[in-house]
Amino acid sequence: MLFLRQSLCLVLPFLTIFADVVQGDALGDLQTKGRAAIDAQLAKSTTCTKATLKVRKEWGDLTVDQRKSYIKAVLCLLNAPSKMPAGKFPGAKSRYDDFVLTHIQQTLQIHGTGNFLSWHRYFTWAYEQALINECGYNGTQPYWDYGRWQDPEKSPIFDGSDSSMGGNGEKVAHKATSVGPAQNGGGCVKTGPFKNMTVHLGPVSPIADPAPPKNPASNGLSDNPRCLRRDLGPNLIKYCTTANLVTLITGQKTIGNFQNTLQNGGAVGGSQGIHGSAHFTIGSDPGGDFYTSPGDPAFWLLHGGIDRLWTIWQSQDLSNRTQVISGGTSMMGGGTAKLTDNVDISNVAAKVYQIKDLVSVTDGPFCYVYE
Repeated sequence: MLFLRQSLCLVLPFLTIFADVVQGDALGDLQTKGRAAIDAQLAKSTTCTKATLKVRKEWGDLTVDQRKSYIKAVLCLLNAPSKMPAGKFPGAKSRYDDFVLTHIQQTLQIHGTGNFLSWHRYFTWAYEQALINECGYNGTQPYWDYGRWQDPEKSPIFDGSDSSMGGNGEKVAHKATSVGPAQNGGGCVKTGPFKNMTVHLGPVSPIADPAPPKNPASNGLSDNPRCLRRDLGPNLIKYCTTANLVTLITGQKTIGNFQNTLQNGGAVGGSQGIHGSAHFTIGSDPGGDFYTSPGDPAFWLLHGGIDRLWTIWQSQDLSNRTQVISGGTSMMGGGTAKLTDNVDISNVAAKVYQIKDLVSVTDGPFCYVYE
């Protein structure tokens, strides 16, 4: 009996590690399974070829030099002047702010709506293009695999090193918010490449404690300089396990069910859904304000992760999951979204596309896959 107990003590840690590895591979297995369908669509594309296809990777799979190259380009956008008309949007100080401004202006028409996925796909791609074309970046937009890093502060994304997207905010006394308990930060980010970053736009609808200073303008578009804050912790990322991500993809057969579960949760992702749980894992200011959340540079990795989930879901039945749409045209309800609706983010990308042009990663303006 003693021998059996000793044997179990030796074996159980390895079984736990094995279980974690198996779970960790499950989402990748779905991605691999769907790749053949994407490659078949690529072969039919008139705008994307194998030679021009780019690969987006998880932050942890980039080399340190690749991470630093991405960070350098983000800092470039933060230091480049805004391209908005002088004086029209006082809080838009940088080219980076032009993206935050765009999200603020359209927030109520791009969340809980039929264009949520396609709008953010185009928005994230436009940001990637700005990094490349305006800041000399030669890589692709990385993504955050939420299930891979269940302790975000120990992940290479948020560990505060010079090859991270910055650390947690300083730990300060603060209270729970409407979305969850106080986590491990709440104060200004003091480590990593964005420790001296100044946030200018917003807040508009903050969910943060302590509350950020009010913007001089009710629409959040005046200048309101303050530090970047975060409140990372385990309380919401626990809903974004690999098992939940897999269930999101395998358990939803229609685009309506997929996007609603992704955003609103229920059986998968807690009350905030995978999307909201990831956002409020970062939290604080500007990350805890769904208008101004792109003001945190980690936003783009987060939405790379959302786009990856959509891509994997599509690829499981690509011919029936590409030219499909469901939902309204306002977060407040009303309207019926159509594939012929326009997606206009002309502050940051000149061309206006219809949704039907933005539903395939190997057609329209896009030419990328996830690995």
